[in-house]
Amino acid sequence: MNLPSSVIENELKTFEDRFKEAAKSRAPLLDRIMRYVVKRKGKQLRPMFVLLSARLCGSITESTYRAASLVELLHTATLVHDDVVDDSAERRGFFSVYALWKTKASVLIGDYLLAKGLLLSLDNNDYKILHILSDAVRKMSEGELLQLEKTRTLNIPEDVYYEIIRNKTASLLASACAAGAWSSSNDEEKTEQMRSFGEYAGMAFQIKDDLFDYASDKIGKPTGNDIKEKKLTLPLIYTLKNCDKKTRREIIYIIKNKNTDTTQVTKVADIVTRSGGIQYASDKMNEFYSKAKEILYQFPNDDSRKGLEDLINFVINR
Repeated sequence: MNLPSSVIENELKTFEDRFKEAAKSRAPLLDRIMRYVVKRKGKQLRPMFVLLSARLCGSITESTYRAASLVELLHTATLVHDDVVDDSAERRGFFSVYALWKTKASVLIGDYLLAKGLLLSLDNNDYKILHILSDAVRKMSEGELLQLEKTRTLNIPEDVYYEIIRNKTASLLASACAAGAWSSSNDEEKTEQMRSFGEYAGMAFQIKDDLFDYASDKIGKPTGNDIKEKKLTLPLIYTLKNCDKKTRREIIYIIKNKNTDTTQVTKVADIVTRSGGIQYASDKMNEFYSKAKEILYQFPNDDSRKGLEDLINFVINR
């Protein structure tokens, strides 16, 4: 499955130039670190959602490019901070900022990116877009803290899991789509439609990511990583809810006391697979995917809609 970058090829090039400019700093060390960050950016999925959403609802504007830059600045800031929290030495196959410049610089870089994003909107009077994205930052923090709280007790009901991923992952994608729609239309109804589309796509995205934990092929994420970090994701939540008491006690014991033992982690993964946890999570992922497409199909059938459909297909089938 290919990314629909050809639909917005010229717009993506313009965005990249604007983003590099937005990330610049006059401080030599800061600028050196920012150049490192910019060179190792990911697939730019979120800016693509901004640009395609704007195109679907109207014409791409300067406000659209600023919204895309703001989304990427905020997303990058959260990744830099996450690497500190997770003590992660790698990001996208390269050394993380945390590995190279350690905690103090990483925290300051994350703060700097957040400030640059806020000022980018404020300096250009993009108040509605700033409100949309600031709400996402709030939700992301709430989602992370809720997950941290529940991980300690190893007790996450399914509805709480959905609340966690809706806030920590789906909120930024939802806000990216909403900001794009608003930047080109100033239409509250279209903006809310695209926000809902992005939220459902984001929910499917996170469940897919959680399913990676149980895959055995080389997918860029260590098998059993969530179990090792004592994170309860949907496949495991379903299993704990539906297995017998003896199996539940065994799983909880392994997660609490043997979560670094590869053999024991693999045992839990096998139990989850046999219990139907993988299939259940896959079905739920497809439900959110279908809801996202239902909203998308309310818009005219053009290359922007096709691009967004290809984008969520990429998210689901990656």
